[in-house]
Amino acid sequence: MSASHGKAASPFRQPKAVWAVAFACVISFMGIGLVDPILPALAENLHASPSQVSLLFSSYLIVTAVAMLIVGWVSSRIGAKRTLVVGLAVIVVFAALAGASGSINGIVGMRAGWGLGNALFIATSLAVIVASASGGFGGAIILYETALGLGIAVGPLLGGELGSISWRGPFFGVACLMAIALVATIAFVPSLPKPAKPTSPLAPLTALRHRGLLTMGIMALLYNWGFFTMLGYAPYPMELDAHQLGLVFTGWGLLVALFSVFFAPRLQNRFGTAPVLYANLLGLGIVMAVIAAGVDTPAVVIVAVIVSGVFIGINNTLTTQAVMLVSPVERPVASSAYGFVRFIGGGLAPYAAGKLADAGGLSVPFYLGAATFVLAIPVLASGHKLLRAAEEDTDEAEPVTPTLTPVGGKVAEGTAHVLVAVGHHDKAPVIVDAAARLARDTGSPLEVVHVQQTAVVEGQAADTETDDRARAAVRAHLDRLAAHGIAATGQVLKSVGDHAAAGRVLAEHAERTGARVIAIGRSPRGPLTQFADGSLTTALAHAATCTVVLVDPDHTPRPLTTDSLRELRAGTA
Repeated sequence: MSASHGKAASPFRQPKAVWAVAFACVISFMGIGLVDPILPALAENLHASPSQVSLLFSSYLIVTAVAMLIVGWVSSRIGAKRTLVVGLAVIVVFAALAGASGSINGIVGMRAGWGLGNALFIATSLAVIVASASGGFGGAIILYETALGLGIAVGPLLGGELGSISWRGPFFGVACLMAIALVATIAFVPSLPKPAKPTSPLAPLTALRHRGLLTMGIMALLYNWGFFTMLGYAPYPMELDAHQLGLVFTGWGLLVALFSVFFAPRLQNRFGTAPVLYANLLGLGIVMAVIAAGVDTPAVVIVAVIVSGVFIGINNTLTTQAVMLVSPVERPVASSAYGFVRFIGGGLAPYAAGKLADAGGLSVPFYLGAATFVLAIPVLASGHKLLRAAEEDTDEAEPVTPTLTPVGGKVAEGTAHVLVAVGHHDKAPVIVDAAARLARDTGSPLEVVHVQQTAVVEGQAADTETDDRARAAVRAHLDRLAAHGIAATGQVLKSVGDHAAAGRVLAEHAERTGARVIAIGRSPRGPLTQFADGSLTTALAHAATCTVVLVDPDHTPRPLTTDSLRELRAGTA
């Protein structure tokens, strides 16, 4: 008996592991605008010039840029969870030390350490969310983009509220919140397998030899120059206190979030990536020119900064997608190379803005920022054909669907066999053996299907298992069964991110080959993940025409119905 069809999975109905990382993402992205409301207060209290204070951005972003080159290498050796934990721990330590510092140079140094932790975290967080989320990578991306937008919007507000008490407040606040995220990550995020082939630390630099990636990287560098000029220097001509600055940049951040998540994809679908970026960069150039011309009028600067959130939200989403479209190398490598180039631009801009303002007046750095936005247009146009061709290839490409690959022969169609589906975890042999006993008791052949999960999304990859390791896992099951006199066949089910699609393909295979029962064991990720709407298990139970049972070595196989799925999801069964 199968469960009836259910509703589409909600991206916000997720296991604890996903929420732990998403919470940490919010806090991490808050760090982008957290210090904006306290920049004038830091300059006043620590007797520093604006150019000295701007080093808070420069040290943070330049270290992040350089660290992006080695994060893939580190993660491929110690694993995604350990990389997350190390990154979070580094942020906690250096954020607290920044709050305890008594000089601008001390804070600048601590922000550099903070940047190292941030690189380790942000380069790994999406991969972990994708690997742990229910409902496939579509829901994972929505959750990740929501966390990014929320962090960008809330960061300045928190910075303003805590900064109105003391300039040290935002630093200690981040340390406390990240410590909570660190504990939650350790407690709830499962360990993910390391890739079979470690990433080379030279791969991102080598990738920049490709014209498309280098062109998009230079365009992003110019864009980030203008962006971080505004973010790092605009608070000074506003002449507001920390609380008021926090409100201004919160309004800016809300527009960034809204236009990044909701409006950018619609504009892209209607007009294409390149045309939207051309118009967007021109719009940013105009806004920056308005700030430069009205730099002596705080109201003009305030309104222009808030309005810029519209263009920055669109640009942040489409620029990253454009990089991934034109890149001929693996997405994690492309992401690291692109991150290195763009963060270098973001790191140099605030410091240069301070020096230019000291030498030529307050409007000069904003005019330069406007020029870099406009200059990014011909740079992007030089790669227009590459971007357009890549976009057309993407539109014409067949959708990636889960595939089945036989290992050790195929099961004969029409045989009333038992099919057992297992993943890559320590309990898999126990689940297969329990299914083998069920097949023996019913006099049925056995088919072992190993579910291989691979997700590649927006420049981050969650390749939890290679093809060779997946086939080896199936052979290990077949060899162990053969040693006990049990004949079986095997398959590898390769799924790119969408767990529900994998469940439906497995149900179709079972119906086509005449399976009498499908057996599945308990997932190490816990009942909320395994039995959530949009999970493989739930989609399989909805779509299967034969009986789907949960096998457990210590209990009688239990049919998965609508009611039993609800009970299992709630943890009452």
